[in-house]
Amino acid sequence: MPQAIPVILSWSGGKDSALALHALRQDARYEVRGLLTSVNEHYHRISMHGVRETLLDAQARSIDLPLHKMRLSEHPTNEEYEWKMCKVLKDVKMQGIRHVAFGDLFLEDIRRYRENNVAQLQMECVFPLWQRPTGKLAREFIALGFKALLCCVDEQSMNGGFAGREFDEMLLRELPAGVDPCGENGEFHTFVYAGPEFHRPIPFQRGKFELRDQRFHFCDLIPTEVSHEHLVTTVHSR
Repeated sequence: MPQAIPVILSWSGGKDSALALHALRQDARYEVRGLLTSVNEHYHRISMHGVRETLLDAQARSIDLPLHKMRLSEHPTNEEYEWKMCKVLKDVKMQGIRHVAFGDLFLEDIRRYRENNVAQLQMECVFPLWQRPTGKLAREFIALGFKALLCCVDEQSMNGGFAGREFDEMLLRELPAGVDPCGENGEFHTFVYAGPEFHRPIPFQRGKFELRDQRFHFCDLIPTEVSHEHLVTTVHSR
């Protein structure tokens, strides 16, 4: 049997990356070696999703995979994003990983952009969910036992009141016409807090709701557990 290909997964903390992780772990051809996430270093939150970095860390611990963070400035340019991505991937490549997986579903321009950037480093892209019907995929996510909520909603596509809601069958039934069930066009973003790839659920509570750029509705998510660092310190002091 051929040796599994080591892969690093682009991880947003949302449902598509969680499904991509699940698909890769079900595929004997691949071995997921780590997660890669872009973090806004000014706000200490996941880029675009607005989820706190502490919750991202909690996800990685529960999934039990190393987390590689690409730290971006408050308002990063494309040039900054590409330079820092290149730097992180060079480090990953030195660890023997030459494949980068993404949870993209059907946006051809995004796929070409990723492939072009990765190819410059003599690395390859993997798209485990590519072209799968998004309605079916959304319901598969729920059926597998994953739990998520909408952490960010674009009011140009749907009512901002959807922010903070559970990603469940009821939500799918109530999505406005034209909104992709997986939010692939940027209509919404999610935070996954439990599921088959997690050793334990991520404890959190909903915080304040905020409108940014007169367009994006965010539901702040607040960790509700003692930090991992505190737990380690406590154990070692006994």
